[in-house]
This record gives sequence, structure tokens and C-alpha cells, in this order.
Amino acid sequence: MRDSKPVPEPAKVPWAPRIGVDGRKFPGAMRGGCHDTLVRAHEAGFEGVFFRTVLDMSPTLDAGELQEIRDHADDLGMYLEAGLGKVNPFATPETPELRAAGDGDILLGFRRMMEASARIGCVELWAATTNYQLGYPGKFVWDRFRTDVTWSAQLAATGRFLERLRPIALDLGVHINLETHEEITSFELVDLIETVGPDVCGIVYDTANPLQRLEHPRYTADRVAPYVRQTQLKDCSITPVEGGYRFDLTPCGDGLVDFAYILSALARTAPGVNLTIENQESRADFPGPTPVTVLPVRDPDFVGSHADLTVPEFAAFTGLAYDRAAPGSQPWAPASPAHFGDDEAMAAVLRSLAHLTQVRDRVAAATHPPAVPA
Repeated sequence: MRDSKPVPEPAKVPWAPRIGVDGRKFPGAMRGGCHDTLVRAHEAGFEGVFFRTVLDMSPTLDAGELQEIRDHADDLGMYLEAGLGKVNPFATPETPELRAAGDGDILLGFRRMMEASARIGCVELWAATTNYQLGYPGKFVWDRFRTDVTWSAQLAATGRFLERLRPIALDLGVHINLETHEEITSFELVDLIETVGPDVCGIVYDTANPLQRLEHPRYTADRVAPYVRQTQLKDCSITPVEGGYRFDLTPCGDGLVDFAYILSALARTAPGVNLTIENQESRADFPGPTPVTVLPVRDPDFVGSHADLTVPEFAAFTGLAYDRAAPGSQPWAPASPAHFGDDEAMAAVLRSLAHLTQVRDRVAAATHPPAVPA
């Protein structure tokens, strides 16, 4: 009888996620169109483009136009990601293009967007709950503080709408991925996904937004990592000011987000996810005043709306801000000064790319060290 040979262990596939960029905010994207964005992003060293919604790629959902964009991305060796829109029925009136996609029937509009995306192989689809209400004071920039409808009612309505999209998603084999957006906590997001079902819902992990909900980046990463299917990587600063904390975006690596911790978590739970940078947009693409966000932590209504937040996590969050503000430390430089045009925006996004590339490579080496010769 022959001795049985040991079964070799399956070879470990190196963790090497591609790093791409936001197809709406990449400098010049709003003026040049999708094909121009793909070319310039590729030339700048990015490996993919995440167009926020499929309507950004083709407002009419033209099958030929969408296939041309898919083919162009493939020819460049780039990943292509897309999305849908806001899934909170109280927010959808602010985006009438979603209703127009269904000739007035918003459910049909979502079906058509999902079908068009699936046809070109985009099966991980971004969505979010509300819009950032630029220009309103204090807590009213976030729709969780609307006074005509409670946030709990908005979450319930969002869940019901997602339940209506569920059979469509199952039929098409797509995931509707909700962003860790400015107004929703990661606790609430995980609860929504578990309720509707992780088989059709996931998370688009924006790494900076949860700090607007007083969450510590490491705590958030631990909560959301098992559900992440898309990313929007960005960094931020939190500065103590009168009445609370000022929130500013920074290039990745210049702020408070611990990308080594986050990418290590994603390497374990979402090894196939692409890493998309959501850069601070050029004022040439998005003219107008730079938004100033202050977290009003002295407002009982603001603090009280975060019922799931624990004392240890809030303490860790405040420690981030005050450690940076300690005597002798360098003050934060806002990522979007008065003049922030294409050149400044490009310099910032390339700085983010360099930092994330270094972190990714370090995490990959630690996760899958090179084999030692026998």
C-alpha cells in the first residue's frame, strides 16, 4: 500500500487591491465627461474609477453609451464602479432624475438603473440616505435633524424602500451598498443592512464621514468591515472651536484616519474590495463657498441623537481632537482654502494616492509575507 501524499495547502493569493478615484470629484470630471476622466485618471496612476451613479455615466441609461464606457475602462485595465442614488423617500424629491429614470415611477427608475448597471458588469452599487444641506447653520446641514419628520421615521421609510428593491437585486445579482454618509451612524447602517439582508445590501465605507457622527475611526472600522463592498477613502481633521469641533477634509495621511488599521481590517473581511479615493473637489467643478462643518457638541439634541455611541468611544473621539490641539502640535491646514482649483485638487488627490499606496503595500506585506526559500 502506497503512502498517501500530503495534500498541499492552497496557495495564498497576495492581497493587492487596486486604488482608484471618484468619477464625479476627480479634477475636471464634471467638465470633461467619463471617457476623459478615465484617460486622465489612468495617466495619473489610478487603477479604476467609481462613477457615483450610473446616471453620471449615461443620463438616459443608453445601453450603447454605457457599454462604450465599460469597454474603455477594460481597455485601460481599470476597474469600473457605479451606483444608484438616495434611497430615503424623504430625500428623493431632491434628486428628480431618479424619478425621471422611471418616467415618473421611482421604483421603476431604480429597476432600470440596476438593470443597466448589471448589463455592464457593475453589480456593486452605491446608495446613500440623504443629502448634505450646504449653507444651513449648525445641525441642520444633516437631515437627521429635520423638524418635519423624525430621523427614526426616515430610517423606517428607507428600510421599507430597500425591501421593495430586494427582489430586484436578488433577480439581477446586484448589491445595493449604503454609504457611511454624514447623517447616518454606522450602528444604524449595520442595523439597516441586517434587517434588509446582507445578501442584497452592503456598505460603501467612507472613512471620514463617521467622525461627523462622533465615531472613532477604529471603532467604526470594526463595526462595518464585515459588510464593506465598496469604499470612498478620505481623511479629515477635527479641531476644537467655540461651540464644538470643526470638521475639515485633508489629503489621506494628513488627518486623523488610521488607514493602516482600516486596510488591515478590510484585508481580512473584504479582500476583493477596490480602494477608491474620494478627493476634495476643485472649486472649478463645484463653484461656491467652501462648506464649513461644525459638530455642535454643546447642543443636547445633537449629542442625544447618538444613542448607540458608548462613553469609551466618545472619549476616544474627543481624545483625537485634543491630542492634536495639545501645546506644541502643528495646527491643521484646511484641505480646501479660499483658492482650491484644479491644480490644488490634483496635488491633494495625488498625495492621497501616494499615502494609500504605501499603506496598502505595507499591509499586504504583513498580511502575506513573501515565502522563505526552502
